[in-house]
Amino acid sequence: MALSNSQYNAVMREYERQQIAGRHDRERRVNEVYAKVPQIEELDKTISTRAADCARRVLDGDTGARLRLKEELADLREQKLLLLKAAGFPEDYMEMRYRCPDCRDTGYCGGRRCHCFERARIRILYAQSNIQDVLMRENFDTFSYAYFDDRKTLPGIGMTELAYMKLVVKRCRDFALGFPAQGRNILFTGSTGVGKTFLTNCIAKELIDRYVSVIYLSSHDLFEIFSRYRFSREAEEDVEETYRHILECEMLIIDDLGTEVNNTFVSSQLFYCINERINREKGTIISTNLSMDMLRDTYSDRITSRIMSHYMTIPLYGGDIRMKKRQTSRD
Repeated sequence: MALSNSQYNAVMREYERQQIAGRHDRERRVNEVYAKVPQIEELDKTISTRAADCARRVLDGDTGARLRLKEELADLREQKLLLLKAAGFPEDYMEMRYRCPDCRDTGYCGGRRCHCFERARIRILYAQSNIQDVLMRENFDTFSYAYFDDRKTLPGIGMTELAYMKLVVKRCRDFALGFPAQGRNILFTGSTGVGKTFLTNCIAKELIDRYVSVIYLSSHDLFEIFSRYRFSREAEEDVEETYRHILECEMLIIDDLGTEVNNTFVSSQLFYCINERINREKGTIISTNLSMDMLRDTYSDRITSRIMSHYMTIPLYGGDIRMKKRQTSRD
């Protein structure tokens, strides 16, 4: 999950390009105004001259110069705004425009990496792990119902595999489109190959396309990051950033919960992660082969209780779709 030096430098070079483009764009707009309303250019020159004159007077001991300048500049700027409006320009037409007003296209806000930096970082990390390629293959548009039985009724469900899966896909679409207003958390349960990861990827792509910050981690990778953050002897900025973003990103996806080596540390960190994200009102999707009873036995009652209270549980049924695909290809 860490950015290499070259990847970090690539992100920062993009910010530099944004800043240069922003300055050129502002310069173009200023020249456009000056050409149409020469009086505004004269006002700007007057404002610069007055500011320089004030600075000299302050250095010479004129304590009232700053107050007089403030009043004079307010009057000059008011004249400028009136001229802009009269010429049909918006009031802020000559101001800098930023892709991210929070950090002003620097990547940092309040001494910390800005949310726009995190989004750029996520895009790099997805590309690094080939997740983007996966999402191009596994999304709602490529979802196929061809491998779901439409004859036998599922016990206790009263629906066929096909009818049930159509209902599940609709619920997942509605979740992605309505996030976060229509719910934040999902638990997918079911045996291997029934479509848990595919549906998770479908939702992930919809959210990313809406510029929702998403982190996708296998349970093994999640607890590896927690372990490095907790026990690493040397402070690693990227590990700290990743740990923070796991708790703060808009959607965290934990795939294959239960496949990691479980111990007291894992259970405590899982509870902390789930509970902290609930408290921060952030979304989480968990996929697991474990049933609810098995989750309780593997981890703890309090983890299962938090999931049952705050997650929409979607059980999936049927055989291994990957096996069905291989069988079909052989036939």
